[in-house]
Amino acid sequence: MAARSTFPAGLVLDAHKQQACESPIIELPLPTQVVLALDQGAGYSAEPVVAVGDAVAAGALVARADHPFASAVHAPLAGIIVAMETREAAVQGGRSLCIVIDGSGADRIDDSVRPVTDPASLSPEELVQRMRDAGIAGLGGAGFPTPTKLASARELGAHTLVLNGAECEPWICCDDALMRSAADDVVLGALILRRAAGTVRCVIAIEDDKPAAIAAVTKAIERLRDDALTLAVIPAVYPKGAERQLITAVAGVEVPAGGLPADAGVVCQNVATAAAVARWATRGEPMLSRIVTVTGSGVAHPGNVRAAIGTPLAALIAACGGYRGAPLRLIAGGSMTGRALPSDEVGLTKSMNCVLVTTRDDIGSRLGAVELPCIRCGDCASVCPAGLLPQQLLRAALADAHDALRRLGVRDCIDCGLCDYVCPSQIPLADRFRHARRRLLEAEAMANKAAAARERHELHKRRLQQAATAEQRAFDSVRNRARQPGDGSAGDGN
Repeated sequence: MAARSTFPAGLVLDAHKQQACESPIIELPLPTQVVLALDQGAGYSAEPVVAVGDAVAAGALVARADHPFASAVHAPLAGIIVAMETREAAVQGGRSLCIVIDGSGADRIDDSVRPVTDPASLSPEELVQRMRDAGIAGLGGAGFPTPTKLASARELGAHTLVLNGAECEPWICCDDALMRSAADDVVLGALILRRAAGTVRCVIAIEDDKPAAIAAVTKAIERLRDDALTLAVIPAVYPKGAERQLITAVAGVEVPAGGLPADAGVVCQNVATAAAVARWATRGEPMLSRIVTVTGSGVAHPGNVRAAIGTPLAALIAACGGYRGAPLRLIAGGSMTGRALPSDEVGLTKSMNCVLVTTRDDIGSRLGAVELPCIRCGDCASVCPAGLLPQQLLRAALADAHDALRRLGVRDCIDCGLCDYVCPSQIPLADRFRHARRRLLEAEAMANKAAAARERHELHKRRLQQAATAEQRAFDSVRNRARQPGDGSAGDGN
């Protein structure tokens, strides 16, 4: 591990990718059952359009994306809906409403599954809508719906599409394997994404520790002969694959704090997302599967597996030879940014790029670590890729000082975990900052709710006052008319 002067902050981490990348991608057969989380990782759930007992064909829509941050979900196999219930899932909060499908053994494909004969004939708006219908989402780990990003980029006038092939996490190599085996799909998907986003150029960024992927993508670009498509080879420094850091490194612009990449004229997508777009265009296939790295000292034969979305993780681990040694923890995602899972019965999601099975050899140094007081060494600040001051953020987080948290930029934390990695006092800084952001959001939500309640109360008071005023005016008008002397038209009573 060594610092790299070509990148502001960050670290060169010890890689553990070689064994998983040595073998070809394993094509896992369809399982007998899939568990489809309706929250595919972005924090918003799709709405079911099926019911328990329904028969579905492979590729059929089972949940639609009513919210722009949700992703449509499709059945990866033909079968029967046997359950719709909240289960443990690899998502924020750890649980999601899930649709469970038992495979029927039929090979019936839904009628809606058909190729896009000529993507260039579709308008950007049509491309975006068709991708939304196909459930295309970011496969880099966040699971954010690709169509929403593309529409925002087009609306804000983004000029550059950055295709992220950096894959800087020390254990993950599914994108590397994909680029080596399907570079043409990556390049074709890049062109379609560029058209949908309305950008002028596309840059595919790959870290320099992936020579075979660089060679494959270079040849694919040469075959295409499109001057608007270029390759950028960048130093392998963690977390250079993080969206904002990659944009700065490749496009030379900085995304403003609190802003979107499109505010800086850039939209970022993952290379695996581009390949999925190409599969959709050439085969008509919605997002039904993904490649995932299955690795760690607790797996017999680490490798990369293409599996159907919803496949129980136990099947992926079995495809890599099963468990080895004494596994301690199952992690969805990498060692730096992943989240622990309760069991291997959880279904694969679009956002899950790695299943890391750790043993004491992998995480032993952190097990039973005693948190000590901060010694003000400054290591955390020196490696922070967002340029934050973790020591001061920690004090603000412990004091629940919301104004200070906002001022110090807690929202700009990218959860890379480097501050934890270098902290000699074993302080769980990243976790503290996550909790602080959550409390800050909750406090702001409560403040907004209170402000809305006050506004409603004031509006109610104004309406009551207006009603009382109108009533008083009406009463005064009637009284004044009653007090006026008669004009004789009704007689004088004689």
